[in-house]
Amino acid sequence: MADLLNIQNLQAQVEGKDILKGISLSMAAGEVHALMGPNGSGKSTLASVLMGHPGYEVTGGRVQFEGNDLLVMKPEARALAGMFLAFQYPIAVPGLTVDHFLRTALNTQRQARGEKQLSTKEFRGFIEAALMLLKFKPELLERSLNDGFSGGEKKRLEILQLAVLKPKLAILDETDSGLDVDALKIVAEGVDSLLGSGMSVLVITHYQRLLHYLKPTHVHIMQDGKLRESGGPELVDKIELHGYANE
Repeated sequence: MADLLNIQNLQAQVEGKDILKGISLSMAAGEVHALMGPNGSGKSTLASVLMGHPGYEVTGGRVQFEGNDLLVMKPEARALAGMFLAFQYPIAVPGLTVDHFLRTALNTQRQARGEKQLSTKEFRGFIEAALMLLKFKPELLERSLNDGFSGGEKKRLEILQLAVLKPKLAILDETDSGLDVDALKIVAEGVDSLLGSGMSVLVITHYQRLLHYLKPTHVHIMQDGKLRESGGPELVDKIELHGYANE
């Protein structure tokens, strides 16, 4: 099976400081990869570099997405190609309704694919099932984006975006941080419901609790800008027992 994402010896820095020091990783369609490691190991930097954040400078290596050179693509082109990032700290945008935000994002993708754009009424019908799955009432669509939202609501809204856009690759950057048990289960069930479509997921996390719901096919341990160890789901149990200390 051809790789959806192929990273070879990726190196990156911010403000002259090396953060990624030679990351190599490949993902096929439908796979769930967990990227774990302590604070400061470079996990969120990898997510930002993959999505084209201008604050990070790639200094070496290459990344291909569906066989195309990802590093020459602008962030919006990466999104239109089927990449999605759920933010660790979603920002509030007062005055921009959830309805307008989601409908515009979806219609931009539909337009790029040559498909008919959805009216407000059509969009409301389209999103109804996703709202129910994530335990949102329809009134959510009239609220300003993340404005006055609880931490759990913000993270559930990230997964609602995922359900609307249905990307080929979803990068979840510590989506489980700050969630109580009920919210964590809702988020995990929302992601899990989309996996049957062939979507690949890169889950970035410190903890094992999300991975108890969202079963990874591959697990990677990142420390000091490098992948120290890669393996199967058994690595999650190993970390739970021994932590990230080198053995």
